[in-house]
Amino acid sequence: MKKLWMMLFAVLMVVTLAACGNGEDEGDETGADDPTEGDIEEAPEGDEDDITAWAWDPNFNIRALELADDAYDGDADVELEIIENAQDDIVQRLNTSLSSGAMQGMPNIVLIEDYRAQSFLQAYPDAFYPITDYINVDDFADYKIEPTSLDGEQYGLPFDSGVAGLYIRTDYLEEAGYSVEDVQDITWSEYVEIGKDIKEATGNNMLTQDPGDLGLIRIMLQSAGSWYFEDDGSTPNLDNNPALEATAEAYREIMEADIVSMVSDWSQFVGAFNDGAVASVPTGNWITASVTAEESQSGDWAVVPMPKLEVDGATNYSNLGGSSWYVLNSDGKEKAAEFLGNTFGSNEAFYQDLIEEIGAIGTYLPGLQGDAFEMEHEFFGGQQIIADFSEWTDNIPAVNYGMHTYAIDDIMAVELQEYLNDKPLEDVLNDAQSQAETQLR
Repeated sequence: MKKLWMMLFAVLMVVTLAACGNGEDEGDETGADDPTEGDIEEAPEGDEDDITAWAWDPNFNIRALELADDAYDGDADVELEIIENAQDDIVQRLNTSLSSGAMQGMPNIVLIEDYRAQSFLQAYPDAFYPITDYINVDDFADYKIEPTSLDGEQYGLPFDSGVAGLYIRTDYLEEAGYSVEDVQDITWSEYVEIGKDIKEATGNNMLTQDPGDLGLIRIMLQSAGSWYFEDDGSTPNLDNNPALEATAEAYREIMEADIVSMVSDWSQFVGAFNDGAVASVPTGNWITASVTAEESQSGDWAVVPMPKLEVDGATNYSNLGGSSWYVLNSDGKEKAAEFLGNTFGSNEAFYQDLIEEIGAIGTYLPGLQGDAFEMEHEFFGGQQIIADFSEWTDNIPAVNYGMHTYAIDDIMAVELQEYLNDKPLEDVLNDAQSQAETQLR
């Protein structure tokens, strides 16, 4: 009973994860564009058993560290000190310290969002300790390895999955003459047509959109195995990118179909589906807590795979957000790496606890099974949503997020608005390419 109560409490409180997963706190990138010259100065040596960890969100990431501390059964005596920092503060403090070459006051373990990881790894190559020898890389979802590794070495220990799904109101579907099966494995064009029928039948729009938040664009791109950059993660790949062209066209089709409720912040976004104003929420699995917070809608929701683009390589599977653990190259690095490897890197029972206690879906493949993953969720009509998300995780195309995802987001946000105002798509992508090349030169 205690575990069940803790799980329900954590699920209701985990909303803050979404801010880190969908880019609500995106702002600037790390600003770490130039590799640091010289050696990194190590922090003063403390108690040999002490390791410290920085993370954000006490009900999700920090709680996961606490559970890892409980689950640790390695040979070494480890005293873990967990320090809460906002994600933006972690980014700023890492940049300030690493750019100066000093490690004083830095943690042994730090959580970094996957979209930002390459900025740090490439800018400060000597600041992070490789954990290749502490985990089996093949045990993790492929799409999480790309952003967390560099030059053949694994630096990040993949943590939470940003696996995306289409959350949809089953009662609205039925009013419009559809079933859940009718929204399985569909295209975005089919999604739009269903949305029109739902609006006609119920008066409710299909989804929300914030023009400044390109989470939907990133979902579409990754579902086709493409990104803003070439495979090297640094050369802009905006012009003559078939997946980005198809993404822009699908986005415009959605926006012009009169099925969108416009929002400008997180509270409006959540309020729209909690109030019943929209029929679907296409986003990362971290939104589950926010959806289920409106208890009056229990039994009226389902989750299905994302719609797909109509382009070569398209799939119905994608990701939005997610973070991983890193070890800084300072005293205690071996102990910190061993701690992560023993818990997040190998402990299947621990991943059961993550599901039961905080609803966290990891990307450690051997841990994506067991009784906790087979639970039927009453809110979603008895659907085994954790099992479904876990299955979809293994099908997400891997892409290289590169160093500048958020910088390109800013460019594309402006250009996509121009596209909606009838600027030719060829010019939109050509201008975006030119801006990206100039800005990132």
